[in-house]
Amino acid sequence: MRLADPLKGLLGAATAKVMAEHMDLHTVGDLLHHYPRRYAERGELTALADLPLDEHVTVVAQVADARVHTFNKGGRGKGQRLEVTITDGSGRMQLVFFGRTVHFHQKELLPGRRAMFAGKVGLFNRRLQLAHPEYKLLDAESSTETVKAFASELLPIYPACKQLESWTIEQSVAIALDSMAATGWAGLADPLPPALREGRGLTDLADALVKVHRPHTKADIADARDRLKWDEAFVLQVALARRRHADTQLPAVPRRPSADGLLDAFDAKLPFTLTEGQQKVSREIFDDLATDHPMHRLLQGEVGSGKTMVALRAMLAVVDAGGQAAMLAPTEVLAQQHHRSVTEMMGELAEGGMLGGVEHATKVVLLTGSMGAAGRRQALLDLVTGEAGIVIGTHALIEDKVQFHDLGLVVVDEQHRFGVEQRDALRGKGKQPPHLLVMTATPIPRTVAMTVFGDLETSVLDQLPAGRSPIASHVVPAADKPHFLARAWERVREEVEGGHQAYVVCPRIGDEEDRKQKRKASPEDEAEKRPPLAVLEVAEGLRTGPLAGLRVEVLHGRMHPDDKDDVMRRFAAGEVDVLVATTVIEVGVNVPNATAMVIMDADRFGVSQLHQLRGRVGRGSAAGLCLLVTEMPEASPARQRLGAVASTLDGFELSRIDLEQRREGDVLGQAQSGVRSSLRMLTVIDDEEVITAAREEATSLVLADPDLTAHPELRTALDALLDKDREEYLEKG
Repeated sequence: MRLADPLKGLLGAATAKVMAEHMDLHTVGDLLHHYPRRYAERGELTALADLPLDEHVTVVAQVADARVHTFNKGGRGKGQRLEVTITDGSGRMQLVFFGRTVHFHQKELLPGRRAMFAGKVGLFNRRLQLAHPEYKLLDAESSTETVKAFASELLPIYPACKQLESWTIEQSVAIALDSMAATGWAGLADPLPPALREGRGLTDLADALVKVHRPHTKADIADARDRLKWDEAFVLQVALARRRHADTQLPAVPRRPSADGLLDAFDAKLPFTLTEGQQKVSREIFDDLATDHPMHRLLQGEVGSGKTMVALRAMLAVVDAGGQAAMLAPTEVLAQQHHRSVTEMMGELAEGGMLGGVEHATKVVLLTGSMGAAGRRQALLDLVTGEAGIVIGTHALIEDKVQFHDLGLVVVDEQHRFGVEQRDALRGKGKQPPHLLVMTATPIPRTVAMTVFGDLETSVLDQLPAGRSPIASHVVPAADKPHFLARAWERVREEVEGGHQAYVVCPRIGDEEDRKQKRKASPEDEAEKRPPLAVLEVAEGLRTGPLAGLRVEVLHGRMHPDDKDDVMRRFAAGEVDVLVATTVIEVGVNVPNATAMVIMDADRFGVSQLHQLRGRVGRGSAAGLCLLVTEMPEASPARQRLGAVASTLDGFELSRIDLEQRREGDVLGQAQSGVRSSLRMLTVIDDEEVITAAREEATSLVLADPDLTAHPELRTALDALLDKDREEYLEKG
């Protein structure tokens, strides 16, 4: 028996099929690496009060009461049901059984009996209930010593599902462990080099697998977890270290800004002094740009910390060195905003080749999908001839027909809005791999995970420029306290009367197309209390209701680009009081006079989106206000998430909250949720020390032996971890 053997030969076709379809377990190795979620002692009664509704759970409890009730089946005779009350000493829960098995269960579930129960938690007559749960009796009828030993035994509780209970998994794991032991664990490849294992005081792999599934003491569990966390961290870090090593072998053109060139001319005309943080981060980027292998750096900065200024200076440095720079933006509104702000900041330095252009000037072009044919042709010509040193655009930059004269730097704004393939397509347009700078205010979980794992070199801007104001954030519970929403609109009116402007953000647009989609909605969609609030409906309600008399306009993605640009220009000029919009304003929009934002159905947005949206206010000297409107109940996870957003303006702290809630996703793949994760034992938030230590060990090993020639067991583990999709993803990363 080997870890790579299919489960069918070990457990039979039926069980193997269920494990494959419902738990994604296919081999003996998959099963042995499906670790217990927690451990219960036979004498321990698991707390029942905290059980989540509508989730499949396993509990250890004692029967307090069991009664059979007869009921009328509505003209079809009488039926019987067994109601069993179980307790953990602090809370109670009801089990219910119907049908022919009632008396069988009544004989087994006698008061005082302990058992492990599994089922989906429901609610009946305001009481928690498991209907027809699976159960396993835990009584031991033996000597006192045997009972004591039995009571102190640790019971592994596995992640389970409706089709596969925890104890079925336990029995299957026991078969796998016995089979592997019978062969002396032949063919078990231990990925940790002996020197590392001994130096860190880690147990061997076979011992760890036995201890994690069959612990005698809590110390056994700790030993196993320490070892298995190292397995995950080290193998992943070797994968990332080999990728970093390969990157250092790629050729890239060093880009050093020339003295008295475009960058110096730009700096000389700045009307303000760069913050210490901006200067420090710029030095880090310039050092990377000067190397002969591609930069791969994440620039994380709070909303409004001046990331765009840092990115622009990097682009100017590359143009100085004879190359071109491309900035990829997720929306046309943001691309236009960036183009406008960059050309305004550069002034005559952005008029290269034009009348009035000055020495060192270059051309800054915009390229989006909705541009007219003539403008598009000119932009493409400017790029291929090298006339344009800087291009700012959307996905249109990735198209095959877009060619560069000498692409030296790619800047990706809000990198979580693009897939790896899109970023890779743009990077492939350079004669040699261009340098890459990705920017974000709130990294999504995978990005946070990758920075902890050390795959991205990270620069952080944690200092706001002078003159920026704080933003107060509050949750508005519209369902619990409707007068709070009325007060929110009063606050918007007060801001406008004080000479300021406001945003109102809604999750959808709301037009005939939305109504068509609603008619096609699935039963699950129809189960929602109501559809998300829409821009067009909310705007009309505000114009005729609480904001009557104010200049209210709308902005959304289906508007013609010229109309979108016109609305934004008028809003920036102060000709619009309240802008009701979708998330097209999420990033990059800069109107310092806008001080208030109301986000409707805020629970429908992610942490990153909320933080980005909030960053549109408080960009001037006046304080900002962000109101998060929700109808979710106070105890719901969505409401707690909103509370977390309201409690801090720290983007990295919010990303950690997001990471705790959503998990890392597949660190080596495209899945963003934690369902298909490379990590089983390791958690990025809790195990940073292990991850950091593993990075140091992996870097040293790969530096000495890039091809892992002297480490065949590690090579085997790496091959198992990196399937074809993950290998390609890592290569493109």
